[in-house]
Amino acid sequence: MTLNLTKIRSQFPALKRPAIFFDNPGGTQIARQSLDRINNYLVECNANHEGAFATSMASDAILDEVHRAMADFYNAPDADGIVFGANMTTLTLHVSRSISRAWNPGDEIVVTRLDHDANVTPWMLAAADRGCKVRMVDFDVEDGTLKLDDLQKALENKPRLLAIGYASNALGTINPLEKIIKMAHDVGTMVYVDAVQYAAHGPIDVQKLDCDFLVSSSYKWFGPHAGILYGKTDLLEQLFAYKVRPASNHLPHKFETGTQNHEGIAGVLGALEYFEWIGEEFGSEHMEGLAGQGYSGRRLELKKGLAALRAYEFELSRHLLEALQAVPGLTLYGQTDPRKLEQRVATYSFRMNELHPRRIAEKLNESGIYVWDGNYYAIGVTERLGVENSGGMVRVGAVHYNTLDEVDRLKEALVKISRN
Repeated sequence: MTLNLTKIRSQFPALKRPAIFFDNPGGTQIARQSLDRINNYLVECNANHEGAFATSMASDAILDEVHRAMADFYNAPDADGIVFGANMTTLTLHVSRSISRAWNPGDEIVVTRLDHDANVTPWMLAAADRGCKVRMVDFDVEDGTLKLDDLQKALENKPRLLAIGYASNALGTINPLEKIIKMAHDVGTMVYVDAVQYAAHGPIDVQKLDCDFLVSSSYKWFGPHAGILYGKTDLLEQLFAYKVRPASNHLPHKFETGTQNHEGIAGVLGALEYFEWIGEEFGSEHMEGLAGQGYSGRRLELKKGLAALRAYEFELSRHLLEALQAVPGLTLYGQTDPRKLEQRVATYSFRMNELHPRRIAEKLNESGIYVWDGNYYAIGVTERLGVENSGGMVRVGAVHYNTLDEVDRLKEALVKISRN
């Protein structure tokens, strides 16, 4: 069963706006289920943690349920390894200090030019504090793929940590994580995965990946502003937590500093319930592909939902690629081989003629089409491509609520811009 876009789009109140949202890599629109959860929390159980009264106990019950639901979303062994925070960047800056306490002067870590800076600079800062060396792995400028030979060389000295993205927020590249994580673990290197860009586009299984840490931000997958970190519980138990003295010493709370954004966390549960709904409505044809992988209950419905939207996005991505390639004077960066769509998400960056990327974004806005321009904090990418000092690139990112007709309208608008 393919996705029913009328039903899908009805779940997003913002889509009633007469606009085309291709700004999704910077933040998707929020699902109705998430909005409902936020509103219900604030009305029915808005209270602080661990009180001996009804609203506090109801609040704690919801927060506990969201931790369990996120464990299901990531396919984590249990909820103790799920840590909430403000966003991926804040969580990474926080936990990088805990992880780096074990580093010694002269140790090495590895980051990549393909990553969002939130998975680069926090580690560089931590390395500087500890007197460690940083190795930077390059990517192929022709197709936007990480240079695995360079990575293999960077791993020869057995670095303490590899920070790697699941998918590039600039070029859409999906890294071959299972292979990369095995390469790192074979030499004893810890792996920290930024899944912010990938999480809206396909299922995640941290046990299958065997990553040590993985983090995403729910506002990139139809929820509110929140960051959610998975860590192997034995590693989290060992790490020193930077916290105030009265805070819990137990997982996951020892890493959840201060009073959390309770209504936002409740909204995360709503976003997960939206994915469940997709699985129940449109995921039946993906049961065969998921058979034998050990999923059941909510975990199965979530995987069915993400598999269903991933399948639709192949069609959407192919249509978007063809549309962009048909625009005169447009230079597309990253993977452009239509036979390799499984190696990318539907996030495309480009430049066109001599027009400044901001001017193109402004002209598209006049047509009611929202896109990003600049470096999107993937400054390693724009520097490597030689476009950082001239405005970066225009970025168009589709998700499953986008339509083929919207892609056609984007193409028409870009063709018009190219001729003026």
